[in-house]
Amino acid sequence: MNHRLRAALALALIIPGSALAAPGETARREIAGLIGALDGSSCRFQRNGSWHDAAEARAHLQRKYDYLLKKDKVDTAEQFIERAASQSSMSGKPYRIACPGQPEQTAAVWFGARLKALRQRTL
Repeated sequence: MNHRLRAALALALIIPGSALAAPGETARREIAGLIGALDGSSCRFQRNGSWHDAAEARAHLQRKYDYLLKKDKVDTAEQFIERAASQSSMSGKPYRIACPGQPEQTAAVWFGARLKALRQRTL
């Protein structure tokens, strides 16, 4: 096999993995909308047994999202919910959300409902 062909094959193996892992514009907009929905609410966010206000929760989820982006581990809003917004990476405990006048629920359920609402508004 000649040198050029080997180099082309090596690039073909490296580039697709990197190119496919980045979220597209729609996913970035949806993820920003999910983080913003929490930040703009009067809900509280529980992680590892401690309650946090919406602004603290937003900052925490943004850090997790930024980390996942650097590691090419999130390319959809569903992956963001599953990998960043549902449970603690350290303890594995599910995150919970409590909003005034609503029953407390898991963050996965809360963010799933917000994502559905976001998508219905953009149809």
